[in-house]
Amino acid sequence: MTTAIGIIGCGNISNAYFNACKRFSAIRVASCADLDVARARAKATEHGIATAYSVDELLKDPAVAIVVNLTIPGAHAEVDLRAIASGKHVYSEKPFGLTRAEGTKVVSEAKLKKVRVGCAPDTILGGGTQTCRKLIDEGAIGRPVAFSANMLCAGHESWHPSPEFYYQKGGGPMFDMGPYYLHSLITLLGPVKRVTGSTRITFPERTITSQPKHGTKVTVEVPTHVVGILEFASGAVGTLTTSFDVKAHHLPCIEIFGSEGSLAVPDPNSFGGPVRIKAAGDKDWREVALTHPYPDNERGLGVADMATAIASGRAHRANDQIAMHALDVMQAIHEASDGGRHITLTTTCERPLAMVTGLPTGTLDP
Repeated sequence: MTTAIGIIGCGNISNAYFNACKRFSAIRVASCADLDVARARAKATEHGIATAYSVDELLKDPAVAIVVNLTIPGAHAEVDLRAIASGKHVYSEKPFGLTRAEGTKVVSEAKLKKVRVGCAPDTILGGGTQTCRKLIDEGAIGRPVAFSANMLCAGHESWHPSPEFYYQKGGGPMFDMGPYYLHSLITLLGPVKRVTGSTRITFPERTITSQPKHGTKVTVEVPTHVVGILEFASGAVGTLTTSFDVKAHHLPCIEIFGSEGSLAVPDPNSFGGPVRIKAAGDKDWREVALTHPYPDNERGLGVADMATAIASGRAHRANDQIAMHALDVMQAIHEASDGGRHITLTTTCERPLAMVTGLPTGTLDP
């Protein structure tokens, strides 16, 4: 069974979805839409998509079963709710929303309409993270005790064609890149119990050096260096640092420290990458071959998994509960910094089902 999907938002990330979705038999990109219909038409021509729509037209098309929402973060919840109201399942780019209230509204409306909601990142379904999960589940490093997670860069104004939203409400390094790290940590360690944090704005104004807005000044509205301390329900404790203020560093993306060894997790913004371990008996770190498929850029894997899950009745992996929990964590870290306190989370989630090995490429269930 092949499910027809419609992509809303034909901006910077859309090419990755248009390309990857072609690799999965469970889904077919039937149409695309954008506020700028001319841009939607251009993407449709480029990728051989049958129909380019306005957003309203796509939402009214009965052939579209799943809407893939690739709009800017500030529009995620609004577009999700419109799609849900149209009776369609929704898979959204991250973050799930700008606030807990937005995320809660999306979840509650989806339940009322009896439709499913999914959310990026689906990198957690790739070979890198899934290999690390298998190692942890098999006890390769013993009981996870602690971790260090770091996403540090100098910001996006040097390369992104329209980077303003990264520094406006809903932006910042935690809401931009934090979902990759949090979804990975949740997949590996389970849900978070309590957080605290500290934040700062290092440069109150940024200058865009990319084209076509070279020289434009951007007022920074959100913290650009965010440090969170996370206590997981499993007992693991560690730090998550996200920053747009760091020029260079040697810190790992994610390292998990267990009672019997340590595990270096690949960049959670990738599907593959090297997995390294130093466990009891190892003289040095050693690289572990990936045990699971999908090591390449497969954005669309989460959509295909969602379509497959809808058809079979199982839970989809990149789901709204994980996304809502990550959103809660991100907002709580900022609130903890503002209030100088710890915050116990009110949300939780289950770890997603592990991916199945040994299946043909493009197939997700036996």
